[in-house]
Order: sequence, then C-alpha cells, then structure tokens
Amino acid sequence: MLSRRQMITGAVGVAAGSVAAGCTSGAGAHPSAKWGDPGSSLAPGGTPSTSPVTVAFTPAADATNVSPADKVVISATGGTIKSCTVTAGGNTVAGSLDTDQRTWRSTGDLAYGQTYTVTASVADPSGATSDKTCTFSTVKPGSTTSVAFQANSMQSLKTGGTYGIGQVVIVHFSRPVTDKAAAQKAVVVDASPSVDGKFFWLDKQTLHYRPEKYWAAGTKISVKVNLLGVNLGGGVWGSGNASTNYNIGDSRIAVVDTRTHRMLVYINGQQVHDFPISAGKGGTTKGSNGETIDFFTRSGPHVVLEKAQTVEMTSASYGITNPKDPNYYKEDISLCLRITYSGEYTHAAGWNIPDHGQRNVSHGCVNMNPDHAQWLFSTFTLGDVVDVKNTPVQLPVWDGIGDWNVAWSQYGG
Repeated sequence: MLSRRQMITGAVGVAAGSVAAGCTSGAGAHPSAKWGDPGSSLAPGGTPSTSPVTVAFTPAADATNVSPADKVVISATGGTIKSCTVTAGGNTVAGSLDTDQRTWRSTGDLAYGQTYTVTASVADPSGATSDKTCTFSTVKPGSTTSVAFQANSMQSLKTGGTYGIGQVVIVHFSRPVTDKAAAQKAVVVDASPSVDGKFFWLDKQTLHYRPEKYWAAGTKISVKVNLLGVNLGGGVWGSGNASTNYNIGDSRIAVVDTRTHRMLVYINGQQVHDFPISAGKGGTTKGSNGETIDFFTRSGPHVVLEKAQTVEMTSASYGITNPKDPNYYKEDISLCLRITYSGEYTHAAGWNIPDHGQRNVSHGCVNMNPDHAQWLFSTFTLGDVVDVKNTPVQLPVWDGIGDWNVAWSQYGG
C-alpha cells in the first residue's frame, strides 16, 4: 500500500512530466494522460479537441440590396481574426481590427451595384488558422444625384469663405428630389453661436436653410450632407457625402427708401452713411412680345448676389428690343452690385445726379453718385443686405435670395 506522501509525490511527477514532454505521456503517468490547451476539451481517448471558431458577418451572407452606407462588421467567437478583406471589382474596402482581434470594421465606403466578397482569416486557441468567406451585394439604383453648395444660382459657395448676414445655406441637387423629407434628414447644418433654422424648397432641386432673423455677425456655419445610400424616391439615390463651411462677417445693411430717395447704411447696427439715390420710376409698358413690363424696384430685403466692376446692361434682357423705344438702352455700367436675378443692381449713375435724393427715374436699379457707389462697391460683399422699402411690388422668393421676404410662419411650409 502506498503512503499518503507517496501518492502526492507521484501526482506532481505526472504534471511535471506532461509539461516537459509537451503534451505527450511522461514517466510515472498513465499512458493515455494528456494536457488540454486552455479553451479546449479532451475528446474520448484523451486527445485535445478545440471548439471551432464562430464567425458572424454583417451584412449577412448572400444579403442583397445592401445600402452602400452600411458598415461591414466581422466578429469572431472562440478565436481571433488575423486578417480580413472586402473586395469587389478589384477594389478593396478599407477597415481596421479592434485591439482584441475579435472584431473587424470597415472604414471605407461601399459602392452601388457591386457584389462583395468578404474573407476573414481566423485562428483558434491552438493557433490553427482557417478562412471564412461570404458574399453580399449592394443596391443598384436607377440613377444617383450629387449636391453642390451655392452662394446663389450664379455663384458657388467658397468653402471657408466669408459672406454677409443674409447668406442662406443653399444645397443644389443634380436631379429632382421626390422624397424631400429623406433629403432634408440627410442635411445637417450647425451654426456657432447656435441658432434654430428651417429648410425651404425653392424648387425640386434646390434646398435652402436659414434662421428666423439674419445670421449674427461672426457666426460660423458648417453643412454636412450625408447622402450616400439615401433613397430619394423615383429610383434616385444619393451618390455620396459632401460638406462645406463658411463664415459670416460684419453686419452690413443698406436700407433704400424709395419715398425719401435715401439709402441709409448700417454696419454692425451703427449708421455710417446717408446717400441720396434714385430708384425705379414705376409705371408699365409693353415688351416686344406684348408682355407687360414695369419699372418698379422690388420691395423687401435683397441679398447681394455678385459684384462686377462693369456690366453691359440692356433693356433687351427683359423684352424692350426696339432702339426707337424711349425705354430702350444698351450701356456699360460701372460699380455694380447685383441684388436680383431679374436684373436689379445698385450702381454708379453719373448721368442723373440731380435726380438723386429728389425723384425716382431709373428702370428699376438703385442709381448712386459714382463716389457713393464706389464706397458701397468696395465695402459690401456677397450675402450683404439691401433692404428696399415703399414700392408697390414685393420681391418674390425666387428672384435672387428672396428668402427673407417670406414670413417665418410660412417658411418651410
């Protein structure tokens, strides 16, 4: 009979022999005794058996109509991921592996209308590796739309540029949008200092955004359009994401009163000038095609759309083409700030200075003494406000940036 001391000594000998022998039988041990690796079990007969590594794929294997905005995620249970590739058409989607090597996530975007092959190389606790593979396909849209950021329909917005307090956010879609709610949800506008705003669809392709009142001087605005993978209706999907940012400069407002024939200019709330002007003379005539043409300057807040040292202006642009018509003209005009698409400007008018401050004689523009026009031209920039008062015709929302003429309760409706 073995003593207690002999039994303990024999057990330690089995353990020591198994470690030294690298999982083979050792001296004093039963011939079938073996070590199992951590995470493994012993199969019948004492042979180590490692549980298979389970791999989960997102999107699931054989998934179809996957949005290209979705992320690819591969997770391993019972082992680790050594490498992973997601490929289609010779292109590889970028991704990264978590520090615990159990989850891989894509960082690059998918593309439309592609079949992707996902291959994950995984290792079990013993170090044995194997490849796990699946495929999925992304949605194939009928067409896609991109976006462009605009200062207005004639000018692109300059990223990082500085604009006036009337510069609304303008996102122009390259194709008509059916699901406007989906499009709006994709557009994120952040302002610092923060202020609430509303979206307004000018037409089926042009989305505006503004706060209730003019932007505060010094505001910083960023716009992100997360359009990739967004179904905009009518078979149109967003082609990709886009972003921009711009700054609001000093508050500059010129108030044109057509009754007093004066322009009062305010910078950051302080009046800095009082200029005599002559606005649209009013009245109507018939154009070459029988259309009715009026000569009123439109009332309401206008926004500076562009600046030009010289512009060729002609009445033919709005229907008066006969040189014998007393309202016909074709002239090069200087120091021009455009404030409507239809052709209203503030500009130098040295030919009718006696009328400035006395009466309205123009065809619709705001006429100024050349020295005064030079100051305004040098000081004002895109997005600054020219607010016209006391005429019988209101500026429509579509004629330039007429957003500030729409009551807040109706804006976005």
